[in-house]
Amino acid sequence: MTGDPGIRRIGQIAVTVRDVARARAFYSDVLGLRHLFDAPPKMSFFDCAGVRLLLGEPESPDGAGASGTIVYFDVADLRAAHAALVARGAVFETAPHKVADLGDRELWLAFLHDGEGNIVGLMSEVAVQR
Repeated sequence: MTGDPGIRRIGQIAVTVRDVARARAFYSDVLGLRHLFDAPPKMSFFDCAGVRLLLGEPESPDGAGASGTIVYFDVADLRAAHAALVARGAVFETAPHKVADLGDRELWLAFLHDGEGNIVGLMSEVAVQR
């Protein structure tokens, strides 16, 4: 196989919800997960024993995909992982792109399909040089 994508661990799991505020209250107040941060208007993040849990509303206005779950694999170098997987025949839905500024680092994501209709995410947190 061509190039190693360098997957290190599961970095994040996304759960699609219809109401982020309601879901945030459940995961915080009922389950007791530690809230990390929000990315308004549609995302809230929690820590679950070192794996980040993303609660997010559907991207489409009609709510399509409201029961989806995405596993995100953490990689050290997202551009290199993207290139290695493209060389292996992977078809990406999105190229690597920045989705959040976390102060001292940026969160970058890319999405591909697994051939079974599931979306797989790749993620990388990149230190900000200021």
